[in-house]
Amino acid sequence: MSLDELGRIVGRITVAGESSPRVELTPAATALLERLWAVHGPLMFHQSGGCCDGSSPMCYPLGDFITSDADVLLGELDLPSGTVPFWMSAEQFAYWRHTYLIVDVVAGRGSGFSVEAPEGVRFLIRSRLMDSE
Repeated sequence: MSLDELGRIVGRITVAGESSPRVELTPAATALLERLWAVHGPLMFHQSGGCCDGSSPMCYPLGDFITSDADVLLGELDLPSGTVPFWMSAEQFAYWRHTYLIVDVVAGRGSGFSVEAPEGVRFLIRSRLMDSE
């Protein structure tokens, strides 16, 4: 598990040819994922970039959302319970190529398809431009 100076879990690099990570979890997102893992088992994120709920990161039991060549694995987030892959549609990645993603949690109801929905909270992305090398 790789933590930054704020106690955030930083994802492992998975995009070919890159030397810096693209995604991380806030401590609140990590705590929620640990609770969800205890209920649902291994988890994954996917962000499609579609309208409405599709623009939010969706959390699924691992394997419940089928990825393909139309998706990019942006990072693998190592929790104490196990690894959570973070996928994004390739089409959305083309727009967000220069964006670093910070997965956080806020109060409110998100999509009924994402496993945190019954918790009264939802995952959301905070972002910044990628650091240039």
